Amino acid sequence: MKRTLIAALVGAASQAMAQVPEERLEHVLVTMPIHKKAAETALPVTVVSGEELRRLAASTLGETLGDKPGISNSSFGPGVGRPVIRGQAGPRTINLNNGIAAADVSSLSPDHAVSIEAMLAESIEVLRGPATMLYGGGAIGGVINTRDNRIPTDRIDGIQGAVEYRYDDAPEMNTGVLKLEGGVGDFAFHASGTFRDFEDVSIPGLAIDEEAVEMQEELLGGEHGEEHGEEHGEEEFENSDGFIANTNGDSDVFTLGGSYHFGEENYVGFAYNSFETNYGIPPGAHEHGHEEEHEGEDHEGEEHEEEEEEIIRIDLKQERYDTQLHLHDVVPGVIDAVRGFLTYTDYEHVELEGAEIGTQFSRETYEGRLELVREGDNHGVLGLQWKADEFEAIGEEAYVPRTDSSEWGVFYVQDFHTQDWQFEVGGRADYVERDPAAGFAEDFTSFSLSGSGLYNIDSNWSLGASLSRAERAPSTEELFSNLNNSAEEFVTHAATGIIEIGDPNLDTEVSLNADLSLTYMSERSFAEITFFYNTFNDYIFLLNTGAEVDETPVYAYEQDDADFYGVEIESSFELGSVAGGAVSLGVFGDMITGEFDSAGDVPRLPPMRVGSELSWRSDALGVYLKVLNASDQDNPGDFETETDGYTRWDAGIDYNVQFSGDTELFAFLKLKNITDEEIRLSTSFLRNFAPQAGQSVEAGVRLMF
Repeated sequence: MKRTLIAALVGAASQAMAQVPEERLEHVLVTMPIHKKAAETALPVTVVSGEELRRLAASTLGETLGDKPGISNSSFGPGVGRPVIRGQAGPRTINLNNGIAAADVSSLSPDHAVSIEAMLAESIEVLRGPATMLYGGGAIGGVINTRDNRIPTDRIDGIQGAVEYRYDDAPEMNTGVLKLEGGVGDFAFHASGTFRDFEDVSIPGLAIDEEAVEMQEELLGGEHGEEHGEEHGEEEFENSDGFIANTNGDSDVFTLGGSYHFGEENYVGFAYNSFETNYGIPPGAHEHGHEEEHEGEDHEGEEHEEEEEEIIRIDLKQERYDTQLHLHDVVPGVIDAVRGFLTYTDYEHVELEGAEIGTQFSRETYEGRLELVREGDNHGVLGLQWKADEFEAIGEEAYVPRTDSSEWGVFYVQDFHTQDWQFEVGGRADYVERDPAAGFAEDFTSFSLSGSGLYNIDSNWSLGASLSRAERAPSTEELFSNLNNSAEEFVTHAATGIIEIGDPNLDTEVSLNADLSLTYMSERSFAEITFFYNTFNDYIFLLNTGAEVDETPVYAYEQDDADFYGVEIESSFELGSVAGGAVSLGVFGDMITGEFDSAGDVPRLPPMRVGSELSWRSDALGVYLKVLNASDQDNPGDFETETDGYTRWDAGIDYNVQFSGDTELFAFLKLKNITDEEIRLSTSFLRNFAPQAGQSVEAGVRLMF
C-alpha cells in the first residue's frame, strides 16, 4: 500500500505542473523570527491565505485545515475541531494567535475547543514538524499561527472592511462576520466579530456505531467486558438516526484593537479579544463516567431515565489582551529591529452535566516575547520568551490539581545564503517548572537545535533538507492527573468518559526529526513532495490500560520510544483554457505510520489519503470538483477499534464581482459530502459515537470594501 501511494503521488506530481497562486510564492512567514518568503525556506510550511482561505474557512480550525497534506482534523462534534500535524496534537502542537499561544485548555482534552476564530483570519501559517527552537517544547509536533491584524501593522488610509453571512444546512448553522479597519494620520484601528449558532448535525444513518462499541468492549477482555458491553447496548445508548443528539451550540467573538505608528516602520499597539462558545458533547461518549452513581440501586425506573437524559455541555469564555511594540533602525548594523509582545489571557470553561456544574476549568496566562533582529544579507534573531500560567479545576470531577507553571526560553536563529544556497541554523534552551497544589514541584531543562538547507537546482527546481533535535517537558495533565488518588478516589473526566492517570516521574521527551523535500515552482506550476522521519525517545502517550474502575475505562500516561515516518505531496497544474477560463488540476495526499518500540501502533493516527481537485476559473466565476479518498485505518493501536475508509466528494461555485473603487462582492455555493458518505475519523476519540456531517449545502455572500 505504501509503495502504491508513493508511486501514484510521485507519478501525478511529475505530470503536474500547475498554476501557483501568487500569494504562495510571495507570502512572508511571520511565524518564523527571520521573516522570509515561503519559497525561501527548507522547513515544511503550509500557508493558507487570500482566496483559498475564504473558500476553506470553517467553524473550527481543524475543519479549516483538515484536508491539507500532513494536517488532519480531530473532531469532537461540530463544536470542536483541533488540527493534528503529522499525527501530533494536544501538548505537542501550539495554536498561536498573531505569534502568541492561544492559552486555552484545548491541549488538556479532545473535547475542549481551540479559542481561535478561523473566519476572522487573514492568513494561517503551519510549520509541519518540530518548531521548539522558535516556540518551546509545546511545539515539538508543529505550530499553527493564525493572523488577523487585530493590531494593525501598517497605517490605514480611510475605511476598509468586510461583511459576510453564510448558512450550512447540515447543522443548520448560521454564521455572520463583520470586520472594519480604518485610520487617521498615524492612528489605525481594527474591529471585528463573528456570531454563530447551529443545531444538531445531520448524518447518514445512526450516530453510534454499536458494533464498534461492542468490539471495543471485547478488546477490553473478560467476562466483565462482555457484561459491560451488553449493558451499554441494551440500557444506556439511545442511538439517534439521521442526526447526532446534543451537538447544537453557539459562539460569539469580538475583537477591538488599535496602533500608533511613528517613523517609517515603528508602531505600538493594543488589542482586546472576547471569545465565547457553548456546545454539546455527543451522547454515549461520557456514559461510562456516570454508571457508578447508580450501581447497587434497585430502582431503575425514573431515575435511570433521568440519567439517560443527562447531557454534557461546555460553556467557554476567554478574554485576551495583547500589546505589541515594533521598532526599526534601533542600532543600525547591530540591532536593526526590536519586536516585543506581551499578552494576558483569562480563560474559563464549565462542563455542565444536565442542569448542574460538573467541573470548572480556569487558566490565567501571562506571556511575553522579545526579539532582537539583525537584518541584511545574513539575518539573525536573538529571542527571549517568558510565560507564567495558573491553572485550576474546581468540582467533583476535577481530575487535575491546581498547578502554577513558569517557563523561560532563550533562542538564536541565523540565516546564511548565497546565490544558490540558503541555510538556517538555530538553538534554544528552556527551563520549565510545574508546581501542583498537591505534591512536589517538578522542573525540567531542555535544549533544542535545528539546521536546514535549501539548494536552488535551477530557476524552477529546489531541494530542501532539515534536521532538528527537540525536547519537550511533560504537561500538567501528563504529570498530575488524579495525583495522589487511590482507585476508589479516581475522578472521571465526564466529557470523555475515561479515567486519566498522570505520572510525576515522567522524563522530558526527545525528538530527532529529518525532512527531505523536492519542489518545482514556476509562474504557473507547483509540485512538492516531502518525506519525513521523526524518532522519539520517551514519547509520552495516553494508554488504554484495559482496566476499568466501576465500569469506567482507565487510561494512563506512559513513556515509550516511538517512530513516525511518512510522505506528503501537493501539486497543481494548468491544463489549458476553456470558455475564457483556466482549467487546473490539483493532486494531493499524505501517509503516516507511527510505531512504539514495545507497545504496538500509535493510536488515533490519520489513514493514508489521496485526493484531487479539478477547477475552472475566469476573472469573475469559478467552479471546482474535489474528491478525497481515505483508506481503512487498520492499525488503530492497542484496545482501539479500526475505522473504515471513505471517499468524499465536494463541489462548489463562486462568483466574484468588482464594483467601483475597492468594493467587491464574493458569493459562493458549496455541496459537501455529495454522496452522503458515512465518515468516521480515526483521529477522533468520538469516532464510534459521532461521524462527520452527511450531505450538506453551504451558501454565503461576502461584501468587501
